[in-house]
Amino acid sequence: MTAPHHTPDLFALSEIRGPVLRPGDDGYAEEVAGFNLAALHTPDVVVAAAGADDVVTAMRWASATGTPVAVQATGHGANFPIDHGLLISTARMTDVRIDPAERTATVAAGAKWSHVMAAGAPHGLAGLSGTSTDAGVVGYTLGGGLPVLGRAYGYTADRVRSFQVVTPDGVLHETDALHEPELFWALRGGKGNVGVVTSLVTDLLPLPRLLGGGIYCPGEHAEALLRAWVDWTRTVPDEMCSAFTILRLPPIPQIPEPLRGGFWARVALAWPGDPAEGEALIAPLRTVAPVAVDTVEEMDHAALDRIHIEPQDPLPARESSLLLRDLPPEALSTLLDQAGPTAADCPLLMVEVRHMGGALARPSAVEDAICARDALYIMETVGVLATPPAAEAIEQATAALHTTMAPWSTGRTMVNIHGTPGDESDRARAWTPEVYERLRHDKATYDPRNLLRHGHTVSPA
Repeated sequence: MTAPHHTPDLFALSEIRGPVLRPGDDGYAEEVAGFNLAALHTPDVVVAAAGADDVVTAMRWASATGTPVAVQATGHGANFPIDHGLLISTARMTDVRIDPAERTATVAAGAKWSHVMAAGAPHGLAGLSGTSTDAGVVGYTLGGGLPVLGRAYGYTADRVRSFQVVTPDGVLHETDALHEPELFWALRGGKGNVGVVTSLVTDLLPLPRLLGGGIYCPGEHAEALLRAWVDWTRTVPDEMCSAFTILRLPPIPQIPEPLRGGFWARVALAWPGDPAEGEALIAPLRTVAPVAVDTVEEMDHAALDRIHIEPQDPLPARESSLLLRDLPPEALSTLLDQAGPTAADCPLLMVEVRHMGGALARPSAVEDAICARDALYIMETVGVLATPPAAEAIEQATAALHTTMAPWSTGRTMVNIHGTPGDESDRARAWTPEVYERLRHDKATYDPRNLLRHGHTVSPA
């Protein structure tokens, strides 16, 4: 990055209502920390925005001084250290307003999905969250948003009605399908390339309850469960949402017994329809291999975290993804060779294959920048970077798995789970060439000086 190592005069930021912090100030370290501890941020200045007006002031200052800008709410998607420049923290902007008649939520920039769930539950309404409701709504949605119930209802970005966004020139825009439609397009799947979103309005769904949970088998049965699951995915209705996961869990207190410290093969399941019908559909999976733990049950939609049981505490992680056209038998053999029971030295905490298709394959009612609709599955890997040797082993294992699975890939990733962005050709893999070029032209329109250059960004055309 080519940012100045000095801090420009901060007088223009004096009207900001939230804290303005520099290295060494009390609270600076806490303000810059995110959920993914692998990305250690060291910006020259942090604006802890209290509202949209603070974001406008911060962006005007950045534009006047030529200071590069990064944004963070929860830091779940942090995969790129922010060194120097300005970090706008939206973590204090957590307001959620529900309109029960319209079935919408107006969500501020720092709100988590758990905030939306809590606000919508009294009305029997829910948003399309991913596998952790601790993640921020806005960052997740800007990357398209791959929901747990995605096969049933599509991408989260498909449900957005409007954004309030501050472009790098410090102008606050209200954009939707009719007002500045190109800006609206770029914000739905194009990540944070054209502005800093201060709030969005999204549709909610009448989803008070669902059937969900996980079927866990000892890891030595991974092959039988994986092959049966892939065959099963070819027969189920669109409303059945599932993922197969190989888990090598550390012996730490944060992981519940009896899963703690174990090697597991799991199928995570979510079904929003009639519970009895869902149970009948799931039943064949329970006969494939010995089931050690079965957590599938009816639950409140707000209890969605119980399905995938993601980590609740910050940790240093390396994640990546690869979109797959299909999974023929030879692809499954390749995956098992790299991460299955015979790969005893595999350092990855999780290797997951999620079933795509269904509503995820259908075009959005309003065109957007999501480029994953042609994938039938997505493979995601996660490793915990506890030590330098572990980090090196995880990088090697991730690269090897991606290389060997490439013959069945679409050649692309999803921007939210792409992992650490590399050079321009690597970043471009999150989109088709046509969409990537369109994003570059939009970048040239709204951010020609490339002030928003941190994380998974594109360069101006």
